[in-house]
Amino acid sequence: MPSRRHFLQQAALGGAGLLLAPLAGLESCAPGTSRSHIRGSLHGANHATGHLLRNAAALPAPTATRTVEVLIVGGGVSGLAARRELERLGMPPQDILLVELDEQVGGNSRAGHNPVSAYPWGAHYLPVPDARNHALLAFLREADVITSTDAASGLPIYNEYYLCHDPEERLLLQGHWQSGLVPELGVPAPEKAQIARFFQLIEEMRQAVGTDGRDAFRIPVQEASHDARYRQLDALSFADYLAREGFTSPHLLWYLDYCCRDDYGATPAQVSAWAGLHYFAARKGRAHNATGADVLTWPQGNGFLVEQLRRQATSPIQPDTVAYALHATPTGLAADCYHVPTRQTTRVQARQVILATPLFSTERLLAGLPASAQRALPCHRAPWVVVNLTVEYLPQAPGQPLSWDNVLYGRASVGYVHANHQSLSLNADSPRVITWYLPLPAADPVAARRQAYQTSYDEWVRQALQELETAHPGITALVQRADVWVWGHGMVAPTPGFVSGPARRQAAQPWQNLLFLAHTDLSGISIFEEGFYQGLRAAHEVAAARQQA
Repeated sequence: MPSRRHFLQQAALGGAGLLLAPLAGLESCAPGTSRSHIRGSLHGANHATGHLLRNAAALPAPTATRTVEVLIVGGGVSGLAARRELERLGMPPQDILLVELDEQVGGNSRAGHNPVSAYPWGAHYLPVPDARNHALLAFLREADVITSTDAASGLPIYNEYYLCHDPEERLLLQGHWQSGLVPELGVPAPEKAQIARFFQLIEEMRQAVGTDGRDAFRIPVQEASHDARYRQLDALSFADYLAREGFTSPHLLWYLDYCCRDDYGATPAQVSAWAGLHYFAARKGRAHNATGADVLTWPQGNGFLVEQLRRQATSPIQPDTVAYALHATPTGLAADCYHVPTRQTTRVQARQVILATPLFSTERLLAGLPASAQRALPCHRAPWVVVNLTVEYLPQAPGQPLSWDNVLYGRASVGYVHANHQSLSLNADSPRVITWYLPLPAADPVAARRQAYQTSYDEWVRQALQELETAHPGITALVQRADVWVWGHGMVAPTPGFVSGPARRQAAQPWQNLLFLAHTDLSGISIFEEGFYQGLRAAHEVAAARQQA
């Protein structure tokens, strides 16, 4: 059976996740005892401000007017990519305005920092991209992530500081840290044979081409084949597909469950078979000094990429602003924009509007427009919790040393990343930050979200330390800070029928060359590459509409 590293060098994989029953209480994590020395804070996407959309009629009437050519609502990856692309297409920066609900841009790629290290609040890596994704590669060149191009092969050369340093990943299995995340230690021979068969299937899928000449699986999703032979896999769940194909190995099923939770925040029973295979088969990165196995990462995770997107354009960004009451005007569209710090509303009149917002927000923003403008696309979105722990040092179990990605077999989380792993000056006794990720998949995401918002800071810290004590006994006493972020709406999950269904394509259609949508919800997969693609698509649609006018 190939190791995950060996397989990745040939086929390119992605990330990881699993949720089981809660662990038994640990003495060291008893409330009010050894955690009393820990300081920290509870954060979250500004759902309180966001919920103003539910009662927009109570917001104050506009007291000022502002006119722009293009208004972008939403400062996640898609909104920032659209803003950057519009300027590259020749639009003057002063003609563009981006408004963002939160106090800073970035969406679920936001980041934080403390005296020890910067750290991610969400997405934390970018796999080496497909060399055919020219727009993304151009952005990475401008960000100095790509430093040059090899003359002989024409392949990009990546900045060695940003390619993830070794050791990259490990799995705690039977009390021992093994290298790689595919279970190997103590796995019976029949299960190893099943794992090898699965990876052989993935290699075939990775190379498959549809009758339309397109790759069966590709990023962005829009570039993948529409061949019914492959798209029919979107009609059944990944769990049903695995059962149909005779994959019954508990270790393999755990690993695939883990992968679905990590990339989608959902289980194999909740995502489609197409999406489950896409996770592995769509990764086709190539570079002169890296393979499809390699990832690009930074202490702040994808917050680095967000900052590069922000810097690569100069048009104004207005944070802490709720856009609502979108309506048509004789010259285009207008949105009333409530600025939370000043408690004042400005009517922003625009020739065109890009809604780079999740679809649950988009639906509310469109409520005042005609029925033809409505975009109905129900999405499954489960909550996530992220805990950044600043520790004096990490006591280690036997086996592979501390890696960038560290996963505990059979535990509630999808593991933790070592935020300052890229540091060249770190030693074994240095303080460090680890970022622990907990997806909360549930049949009823609304109930799970409500429960997540109602859970206290202390309880989230207790859960994180309770699990981590099983891998690092005594860690509780070594924690200096614990900072928690609750992502109530998490990210979209590609449920059966979502990617291939007509509703997704219809939802992305512009309305009367005035309104354009851009968000990973429209891809069904919440990764940086999809957000970037959606922003560029919307910007080019805006430019095309302006040329027609």
